[in-house]
Amino acid sequence: MSEPGRPDGAPGDARKATPEPSGVDLARVALRAAKEAARARGDVAQQKKQARRGGLRSGARGDRRDPMALGSAINRLLAERGWEAPAAVGGVMGRWSEIVGADVAKHCEPERYDEDERVLVVRCDSTAWATNLRLLAPTLVARLNEDLGHGTVTLIKVNGPGGPARRYGPLRAPGSTGPGDTYG
Repeated sequence: MSEPGRPDGAPGDARKATPEPSGVDLARVALRAAKEAARARGDVAQQKKQARRGGLRSGARGDRRDPMALGSAINRLLAERGWEAPAAVGGVMGRWSEIVGADVAKHCEPERYDEDERVLVVRCDSTAWATNLRLLAPTLVARLNEDLGHGTVTLIKVNGPGGPARRYGPLRAPGSTGPGDTYG
């Protein structure tokens, strides 16, 4: 029953008993081997970390077509358009009460920033607070420039309260400027 010349006693045509793997089976075996090799190298864990950080790339190397984080995209847009100073001043307007203090912030609020002249316009709710803020203006300019960078704000223009809305109608005195005479 064993063939002559074969010491182990195995049948001579053992290949015919087990079929050869087909193309699909070979692909599965190759994929399994590649996954095991990747696990051994630690590539899977690294890819999961990159995916959590949003760092998976579209190709072998990163390029400008890869997705970027929202903060990075906004910072890039600000730099490309030259909007750093207005954006920084806008941040100051949002933190106005921290910069000037809660008491002053209740009565004075920033209205706009003129980038060309580097002037911050502030409106106060009474003439007394407008006068007080005019006295504090040099200190505020120094504090703002310390926060934003030297020369970002050169002047703070303080406006007092605006008068009531003008009423137009038949019962007006000719030549009168109305309530604008007392507010100004």
